[in-house]
Amino acid sequence: MSIIEFPERVALDMASYIDASPSPYHACDTSAERLVAGGFTEINELDAWSEVPERGFVRRGGSLFAWYYPAGIDTTTGFRIAGAHTDSPNLRIKPRPDTGAAGFRQLGVEVYGGVLLNSWLDRDLGISGRAFVSDGPHLVERHFRVDRPILRVPQLAIHLDRTIGEKGLKLDKQQHMAPVMAVGDSKEGAFAEFLAQEMGIAPGAIKSYDAMVHDLTPSGLLGTEEDMLAAPRLDNLCSSYCALTALIEAADKGPSHPLAVTLFDHEEVGSASRGGADGPLLGDVTERLILARGGDRDSYLRNIQDSICVSADMAHAVHPNYVDRHEPDHHIHLNGGPVIKVNANQRYATEAETEALFQMACERAGVPFQKWVMKTNMACGSTIGPLTAAKHGMRTVDVGCAQLSMHSARELCGVKDPAWMVSALGEMFLMD
Repeated sequence: MSIIEFPERVALDMASYIDASPSPYHACDTSAERLVAGGFTEINELDAWSEVPERGFVRRGGSLFAWYYPAGIDTTTGFRIAGAHTDSPNLRIKPRPDTGAAGFRQLGVEVYGGVLLNSWLDRDLGISGRAFVSDGPHLVERHFRVDRPILRVPQLAIHLDRTIGEKGLKLDKQQHMAPVMAVGDSKEGAFAEFLAQEMGIAPGAIKSYDAMVHDLTPSGLLGTEEDMLAAPRLDNLCSSYCALTALIEAADKGPSHPLAVTLFDHEEVGSASRGGADGPLLGDVTERLILARGGDRDSYLRNIQDSICVSADMAHAVHPNYVDRHEPDHHIHLNGGPVIKVNANQRYATEAETEALFQMACERAGVPFQKWVMKTNMACGSTIGPLTAAKHGMRTVDVGCAQLSMHSARELCGVKDPAWMVSALGEMFLMD
């Protein structure tokens, strides 16, 4: 039975995936659990890859690379790849975070990515991330998650800022975004003590951490017809979910090409990291897989030229209150199907060939599709697509599900679109 017949079920399953993934590290954990349930085996990049499983994956920090590479496929036969990212704009906790004023204990935070700052005000916030903990002479990575309201960024009362209605809300990242965590004077080491207590270890055992805040409101259906989904981190865990689900399903259908999903970290801050799209992860893993299958460097280079990458990131639905901000002849809508994103200035990597291939995949899947370009007199954002195309010389197409409230603490998409995207990606995986 086709997945597109049950879009609400897919949307709610995606909601569970997102709610379980408040940080990139948890997104990799959640993805790994689903991959293992689908018969995939995790392997270590430090090990020799003389033999690798047909279904496998590796993790590198907050990034993950999964593949289906059956024996018997020629090493020059290109991959069908879906790429997305695990990170989202948010507030990251500083290394020495304990601060405060006016009788409140607060945390110092750093703004990560292009955050809509106002969306984080007056929300009940938890924390999540990873810590490196001493275990004798060794360091152990442990993931933590506090899903109860321990932080809040309180907004200034309107009585103390009468100009806000005329001049708008103006927030300074340093001065106005530090959340309150308790009443009392600031105490050095208070956050480390709290975190250690939550993790059940001595405070001195925590040597470092990557910690961030997340909104505690669960994902859920929205609207009188329940045809929308409100959730945090749709950009870009929606695409991560769709890519992962399509891979697990396509692996059972006997594809003629090797398949892969790359979930990168740090896209929201430029992708220049060891686990980012501008780093070596995609090239490292694909080359090692080809070498493990008996190929050589020439096989790898030929394979790349035969490969196709679908860069899956979210797309801007036309906003009903700001219609003038959108290209008038390329409006896209929630529940309108996957969006093919085009930009003449190469902010997206879509070419005529890859545009046509993804369009054919949608047609084969029986799902609608939309095409989008940025309004000509406005600057266009970008994705992992141009980085993948330029760094590896791989044919790439940029696509995504339509959404509103991009980069807000809470975003909005259509209920039907995730199922349609899973189906379209599945057809791309099976395309010769």
